[in-house]
Amino acid sequence: MTHEQTHYEQLGGDAGIRTLVDRFYDLMDTAPEAVHVRALHAASLKVSRQKLFMFMSGWTGGPQLYVEQYGHPRLRMRHFPFAIAERERDEWLWCMDRALAEHAAPEETKSFLRERLHALADHMRNQPG
Repeated sequence: MTHEQTHYEQLGGDAGIRTLVDRFYDLMDTAPEAVHVRALHAASLKVSRQKLFMFMSGWTGGPQLYVEQYGHPRLRMRHFPFAIAERERDEWLWCMDRALAEHAAPEETKSFLRERLHALADHMRNQPG
């Protein structure tokens, strides 16, 4: 019997998820295309990096690190204090799309995750426009 790899495994496990998350936040921290979404974060991105790493680990089929530490993600509720409109969503996606494009995972995996992340990011919007 063969084992079908999870997206977590296809992304390279802990190291691959960490690489993806670090590239995502490096882009957010430096790219003018992400200035508005960056402004929603603390001066230090250390906590955000760790939380996204933990979430992405479980969300892609790996260890449920986020759930173990914080409980159910309740993403929309947790993001509600932040004004997220199309601009912030699009800037977040700009960073994630580039981080995924640079990642060594199979193209079909990146395409699938990109589609799911676009839907998830749209769901986080809580402001008109």
